[in-house]
Amino acid sequence: MPSHEEAERLSFSRRDATRWLFAAPAAALALKPGIAATIKPDHPHSKWAGVQVGLNVPYSFGTRTALDAEQVLERTVALGISSVELRIQPIEISLGLPRELVLGPAPSDYKAVYYPKGDAPAILPAAPGRAVLTQADFDAYDAGAIKRRAWRLALPIRSVERVRRMYDAAGVKIDIVKFDGINDFEGEEMDYMFNIAKAIGARAISGEMSIPAIPNLAKAADKHRFMVGLHNHLPITPAMWEDAFRQSRYLGANLDIGHFLAGNQMSPVPFITEHHARITHLHVKDKTLANVNVDFGKGDTPVREILQLIRDKRWNIPATIEYEIPLAPDTDRDAEVRKAIDYCRLCLVD
Repeated sequence: MPSHEEAERLSFSRRDATRWLFAAPAAALALKPGIAATIKPDHPHSKWAGVQVGLNVPYSFGTRTALDAEQVLERTVALGISSVELRIQPIEISLGLPRELVLGPAPSDYKAVYYPKGDAPAILPAAPGRAVLTQADFDAYDAGAIKRRAWRLALPIRSVERVRRMYDAAGVKIDIVKFDGINDFEGEEMDYMFNIAKAIGARAISGEMSIPAIPNLAKAADKHRFMVGLHNHLPITPAMWEDAFRQSRYLGANLDIGHFLAGNQMSPVPFITEHHARITHLHVKDKTLANVNVDFGKGDTPVREILQLIRDKRWNIPATIEYEIPLAPDTDRDAEVRKAIDYCRLCLVD
């Protein structure tokens, strides 16, 4: 069953969204009182002691598909965050992607999470927060993905620059674009992924790490000369990343420090130290060694040590908060995210 956030409807009409998107940035902000009230003349600022702290959105807001780029921006600015890893869904919603074609994680994403070597069974067993996935589920996703691909290939790439200008005007950098289904893309859709990321001003793309798909992704990254941050879950080992690094200078690590700790049962610090030049960005969270997400500062993940290491070494590694602690439905999620942001700030300015 979808979460409450996934099921929520847009709080404004498509006409309002279109007027917002295609107006000049200053006029667009004026159309949205909520945004205008939160944006200050000096813009949000979340770069402390030389370390850019960002936010994985809208995932940290509890959804992948329920918000458009405007709604994501409003909440980001209200939290004082000046850099984001933005999923493709909000961007494409604001560019007019029909709601029925706004898809969440692909079956290949689930397979990459649990079976990155490509040895997934035909039916994926249940996992925390997910039901059993059958061939019927895969077929339904594929049918939607085919229609979405046609929409993508008909979209003028330059139209995304309007979203870029909107975020720039608000003082929020779209640093990374996260794509679901990255390991399924081929040909023109693969080019679309890179071209969208470039046009919106991103520094890299991110997606789930699937070992069989790496050669194809390496070839595309070389073609576009554009970084791809491969994201890890529990099964990913340092050796898997190192093999990917050898296949292309444009393949890097979107290093989730919590997953790394729980999956490898060791600190991420040695890996960061050795491969800092190939890390596109971190996903910052706090986990226990038993793989339980907890409030920042209460787990086994050396969040403070890692942030201060990046600060002291002056490495250009953005620290992107990925908030995924389970919360009760009536919890003020943004208030909890703010606590994580404040923890990271205090780690850096201590």
